[in-house]
Amino acid sequence: MAQVPQTFFDALAVRTWCGRALRALGQAREEIDAINVYPVADGDTGTNLYLTLESAAAAVEAVFDGHAAGHGGPAGPSLADALGAMAHGALIGARGNSGTILAQLLRGMAQVLAADGGTPHTDGPGLGLALRQAADSARQAVAHPVEGTILTVASAAADAAAGAEGDCGKVARAAYDGARAALAATPGQLAVLERAGVVDAGGRGLVAVLGALLETFTGETLSTHTRVEASPAEGEHTRVAAGEAVACHDGPQDGGPAFEVIYLLEADDEAVARLRDRLDALGDSLVVVGGDGLWNVHVHVDDAGAAVEAGVEAGRPYRIRITHFGLGDVHTTRGERPPVERAQRAVVAVVPGEGLAGLYTEAGATAVLARPGEPPASGELVQAVRRAHAREVVLLPNDAELRHTAAAAAEQARAEGVRVALIPTRSAVQGIAALAVHEPDRRFDEDVVAMTSAAGATRYAEVTVAEHRSWTSAGICQAGDVLGLIDGDVAVIGSEVTETARTVLDRMLSAGGELVTLVLGDEAPGDIAERLEARVRESYLAVDTVVYRGGRQGALLLIGVE
Repeated sequence: MAQVPQTFFDALAVRTWCGRALRALGQAREEIDAINVYPVADGDTGTNLYLTLESAAAAVEAVFDGHAAGHGGPAGPSLADALGAMAHGALIGARGNSGTILAQLLRGMAQVLAADGGTPHTDGPGLGLALRQAADSARQAVAHPVEGTILTVASAAADAAAGAEGDCGKVARAAYDGARAALAATPGQLAVLERAGVVDAGGRGLVAVLGALLETFTGETLSTHTRVEASPAEGEHTRVAAGEAVACHDGPQDGGPAFEVIYLLEADDEAVARLRDRLDALGDSLVVVGGDGLWNVHVHVDDAGAAVEAGVEAGRPYRIRITHFGLGDVHTTRGERPPVERAQRAVVAVVPGEGLAGLYTEAGATAVLARPGEPPASGELVQAVRRAHAREVVLLPNDAELRHTAAAAAEQARAEGVRVALIPTRSAVQGIAALAVHEPDRRFDEDVVAMTSAAGATRYAEVTVAEHRSWTSAGICQAGDVLGLIDGDVAVIGSEVTETARTVLDRMLSAGGELVTLVLGDEAPGDIAERLEARVRESYLAVDTVVYRGGRQGALLLIGVE
């Protein structure tokens, strides 16, 4: 894509860099996943980096959208605004070890450039200082830094940038070249990389991000699959190329901790310092990033509960994600158990509450529980596909926000030889409709078409409570208002739950329908199902109603009409 080279680093450059970096990681994701052997060979570093930067990109776009709507002044966001948003978005969306470190790299850059909060741009030397602070702050965030990793690549990029003279383009080129050279040398620094014949996956991802920075200032288009060769003295056969699968059975993960624990944490600096010591004693791969009261905590442990309890003692942990490095993982299975014959077909579905998880499981699906505020990572979906142990898998994300996560998981599963069809269900009630017509004995394509058709024919709604005052498609809502969302948009603003639900249901049935599905959350009024069922019986002939209890599903009520 042609681009006029930019001499300075400003808010628009941040936006361009973010978009280019997201595309670069998306294109290199499979390649990076394939060479992921350290610190755990779980094949998700590329996916985690992509999802981290996807969150960063969304935050940057939100800042620009806010200014376009007149909320930030006519001049548009400042450099500090844009880069601060990129860093914050990465922090709250960080996935995995490398994603967490990437978030701190961006925060380090933002700290330097926020010192001159009102400045519209910075020059080459300013960019070099930002890269230096990025590398230093990331290294400080890791409890026990290891050479031959993303930290080494970041430091080399900063060193090279410090020695460059000229505009941002020259500094970015020096950083990119320095990072590539350091990446090629990583196998000579980390034995597990040398044994596997690969470079560091996290470092490879950072090279892609720095390549996007260079493209931003020069207009060049770099190859996302550029082969990186180690110098002969450091690993003659070390390489990375798209599609090269790597298995590592003797890396540091053997006998290591069983769980990866990640959570956001609201806590003060002193509490976080104590937390670092506590978690360091519990496990390894400890990375704590952030500041100003908000932190992202990542650690590998055997006692996941203790790691979460430590967070509770320090402050308020939320968006808690626990991933088990299972024995059945294709990267760690060592053949001690005889292979089990695969089933022909399975359904894997993300569900928002324990009640629905039970319902889906009874129907034969492999359920992935998504608690409120804790969406599953792509690695969790891949693990669920592996647990299903089938040649063919139908994947139901049941949430519009999970479409990219599910797509990444589907691609990784396909790379492992599983035939995967992703049906873009946006709600658990659409998933129920799809599962109802699932027939594993018919041809895969026919089954997928039938399930897709059933899901698409199901309108979905939810009733929830507004957390704060905001603009909606139905007008302004206040904190505590009851919101009725139809097909993802706010359609009704009310003050009482059952009355709002009845209004939503009437609007949905005004277009016709034969079956109403109600999924009750734990906090829904006790008589809401009875009153809504009576409404359907009295006002809509030949329409049936089924009721399920979803448990802690976030929304008070889910409604489906098909």
